[in-house]
Amino acid sequence: MSIRTLKQAHEALAAAGDAKIAAHSSGFFKAIPGGYGEGDRFYGVRVPVVRALAKRAREMPLEKVERLLRSGYHEARLLALVLLCTRYERGDEVQRDRIYRFYLASTEWVNNWDLVDASAHKIVGEHLLRRSRRPLDKLARSSVMWERRIAMIATYRFIRAGELEPTWALAKRLLGDSHDLMHKAVGWMLREAGKRDVDALRAFLEIHAAKMPRTALRYSIEKLSLAERKRWLARGR
Repeated sequence: MSIRTLKQAHEALAAAGDAKIAAHSSGFFKAIPGGYGEGDRFYGVRVPVVRALAKRAREMPLEKVERLLRSGYHEARLLALVLLCTRYERGDEVQRDRIYRFYLASTEWVNNWDLVDASAHKIVGEHLLRRSRRPLDKLARSSVMWERRIAMIATYRFIRAGELEPTWALAKRLLGDSHDLMHKAVGWMLREAGKRDVDALRAFLEIHAAKMPRTALRYSIEKLSLAERKRWLARGR
């Protein structure tokens, strides 16, 4: 059965939900008082199931997908983002521009690490691949941690295209971020860039390793040999 309305989307998610998974997700995504996901709600639906539901929702009107992103339920927002990424990939320039602009206007709803990681490079990164990178600078300066993470993860699209400089530049800017989720994002993108050019990664580490947050350093060197990882960790703070 196809999913075309918000009511149908929420009914399908509720039917696929599991209370135990929901309880686990609430803790895993820190939807607890004081946590970075505080106040989030969960149906308890695994990611592969959400993606399967997205196939049934291919014909949902875009305006309803946009409204779905503003749901209080985590899996509903993930479903909306999966749909937006698919629509962006298959859309014409007008549709792509609408989705990109809507995404940047709706970052308050792209508000957990999995939501960012599933979408930032596919929408923001893809859109800016052949355009000015100034929007990334604005996002990187944001007081909202999720927007800073969007900026960093968006560069994954550039890495895949063989363009590494935006990653080095944003990583340098965001190394001093106070949030552990940003340390992980920076380290992850450095690691991915290092897969393309390990000598460039080593050059970056020569300058920054001693002051990098430990998490960022560990993530960035994961693909290096054990002996080399030990050497870099010994230089880290």
